[in-house]
Amino acid sequence: MTFLPKWLAFLKGKEVVIANAIIAILTIGGQQLFSFFTFSCPCHVGQNLIYGLAFLGVPALILLIVGYALNNQTWRLVTGKKSHFEKVTSSNRLLKCKLVCFVLCSITGRALVAPVTWLAVTLINGSYYVCAMSEYVPVYYYGADPNVTASERSRILATFPCSQLVPPELTRARDEVILLLRYQSQVAGWLLIAVVVITVFLSYCLASCFSPLSFLHFRYWSSYVHNEQELFDEATEQHSRLYARQHVRKFFGFVPGSENVKEIRIPSLREWQAISGLAFLKRVDEEHYDYSLLHDWALKERANGKYLRIDEDSGIITQL
Repeated sequence: MTFLPKWLAFLKGKEVVIANAIIAILTIGGQQLFSFFTFSCPCHVGQNLIYGLAFLGVPALILLIVGYALNNQTWRLVTGKKSHFEKVTSSNRLLKCKLVCFVLCSITGRALVAPVTWLAVTLINGSYYVCAMSEYVPVYYYGADPNVTASERSRILATFPCSQLVPPELTRARDEVILLLRYQSQVAGWLLIAVVVITVFLSYCLASCFSPLSFLHFRYWSSYVHNEQELFDEATEQHSRLYARQHVRKFFGFVPGSENVKEIRIPSLREWQAISGLAFLKRVDEEHYDYSLLHDWALKERANGKYLRIDEDSGIITQL
C-alpha cells in the first residue's frame, strides 16, 4: 500500500491538469452521445452546410461560455472592477492592465479545453464535416455526365451523406467523396490537436522562463496560495455565520441550535415587512455595506416588542 501515498504526492499540485483531463473526457463522451442521438444530416442543398456547421460550432461556443462562467477567476476579475479602476492612479494603470491580461489569458486557456476537445473529436469523427461540405466537392471527383447542370450536380452531391438517397450507379463516386471529406476532416482535427499541444507547451515554457521564482520557490508559492484560499473560505463561512447569528438572535430572540432557550421574541407586522422583499447590497458609508434587509433592520432598530417566556420543564410558552 506504499504506492498510494506516492501517487497522492505526485498528483498534489496537479489539480488543474486533472480537472482539464476530466473535462476533456466528459466532452468526448458527450460528443459521442450527442452525435448518436441527435445528428441526422438533412441531405438537401443549402441545408447541409448550415446544419453541419451548427453542430460543429454552436456546442463549442456554448462550452466556451460555460467554461468562462464556471471559472471563479472570471467573476473575481470582473466583479466590482469599474469602481476599482476609477481609483487607480495613471502610473499603476498599465501594470493593472497587464495583470488583467495575464489572468484573462489564464481563464481563456481553461475555458478552451472543452470547446477545443469538441472540435477535435468532431473533426476526427468526420460526420459533421462530411454533411457540411458534401455539395462543395470539386467536379472532377464526381463520376457522372459532365453535361449535368450545376444545380443538379449540387443536389446529387448533397445527398451523398445519406446512402439510401444515392442512385446505385453513383455508389462508387459517393464512397470516393465520403473518403475524401473524411480525410480532410481528420487531418484538420489532428492539426488542431497538434497546434493546441505545441501552443500550450510553449506557453508553459515561456511562463517558466520569465518567472521571477525558482522551481522550488514556485512550488512553495502554489502551495501557499492553495492553502490560503482554503483557510480564507473556511474563515468566510464561519465569520459570516457568526455575524448572521447576531442579527437572527436580535430578530427572534434566539438562534437555532441554542440550548435552554428562556424566551423568544415575537416580531411585529412592521418588522416582518421591513425584512421582506428583495434584498440589495446597500452602501452605508465609505467603508461598509448592509448585506440584507435583516442586516439593515438589525443595525437601525432596537429589539423591543413582545417576548414570550418558555417553561423549561413543560415547554409551555407564557407571555412576559
